[in-house]
Amino acid sequence: MRTQIKRRFARYALALATMLAPAMAVAAPECRDTAHAGRAFTICTLNAAQDDIRLFHKSDGQVLGSFNRLDTALADQGLALTFAMNAGMYHDDRRPVGLYVEEGEETARLIPNPGPGNFGLLPNGVFCLTEGRAAVIETLAFRDNPPACRFASQSGPMLVIDGALHPKFLPDSTSRHFRNGVGVEADGQTVHFAISDERVTFWEFATLFRDVLNTPNALYFDGNVSRLFAPAIGRNDTGFAMGPMVGAVAPRQ
Repeated sequence: MRTQIKRRFARYALALATMLAPAMAVAAPECRDTAHAGRAFTICTLNAAQDDIRLFHKSDGQVLGSFNRLDTALADQGLALTFAMNAGMYHDDRRPVGLYVEEGEETARLIPNPGPGNFGLLPNGVFCLTEGRAAVIETLAFRDNPPACRFASQSGPMLVIDGALHPKFLPDSTSRHFRNGVGVEADGQTVHFAISDERVTFWEFATLFRDVLNTPNALYFDGNVSRLFAPAIGRNDTGFAMGPMVGAVAPRQ
């Protein structure tokens, strides 16, 4: 309950700041509230062929860690952040767990082996962005035929694999957390980023991607630290410093 109150306060604060600040004519992704399995979610839908989607981790050698710091760094490039979300798990020093590629440069290697925690609950996968296209690819398939990703982040577990739910998910699970993730439709361009607005099970979250968003492949980003930046709906979740982030940018005016 306390977390939900904080999130609502963050939304109201950002909405007020937006009304008081000078308007910036930047394209904003479509974000909407959605109910599924009796739970509340927020979905932001982007198009990889039209929206400038990128991954972010550091600026000038320093971990960005927050949406506000990212937006400030982008301002120096004449860009504005129109959407963002945490985009993968990370170590205590905010280094990515598993593969991380930014602007074609690999800074963390692919991990194909099972391991502890959600990341190691195979199958896990990779979110990959190429020119005008996006994909969620199961890790071993990625290892065997790696695409030339401009941006990539490995995370886990997979939520949906070729239309099927992760085999370890149980419909009667009692493990509930705030969760966020990404799914890509069969066209390779329509990308759905989802975050739960209350604690949900893996089953509830995965069936959102399979049954509502129609994504044949979807990937879990994280839980509990799940956060969203969506100024179009007055949302800027705050908290402890994050590792990798995914975001969309547009020219700042």
